[in-house]
Amino acid sequence: MRRRTLQTLLATSGAAAMLALTPFTAQAAPHSGGNYGAYGFEGQYPTVGGCAGSFRQVGPTKTADGMSLKYFYSDRCGSFARIENSRANCAAVLERSNSGAARADGWVSETVDAGINYAYTKIGNNLSGRVSRALLACDGHALASTNWY
Repeated sequence: MRRRTLQTLLATSGAAAMLALTPFTAQAAPHSGGNYGAYGFEGQYPTVGGCAGSFRQVGPTKTADGMSLKYFYSDRCGSFARIENSRANCAAVLERSNSGAARADGWVSETVDAGINYAYTKIGNNLSGRVSRALLACDGHALASTNWY
């Protein structure tokens, strides 16, 4: 997979572009934008009561530079993104389209915490006709993405 430039990100992905403009810190930090938080379960981690244990991986694991990107879905709660074997300055990103048109209307991201090599996002509600996808972004570049589900 080729690396995208910031200009390409600005043209194709609001979440990844906003992430490129968000400073990274040593501690994990959730960020969100667009209309993220407009639907049930958004703003909560997948371990929240009623959702914990209901997620399954959908689609293949994507890889870039030895790092992994996974997309998880629950027909009860929605979806979240997870990255593994990640280096510093990387984030798991979940984009959500409220129209089902595979165009991000809302997004949430989570950076890798100091001392660990993984991160996962809060839930994105892609139920009732909405869709979402996961991205692995490092240093402002989307290195890998899943399909829209």
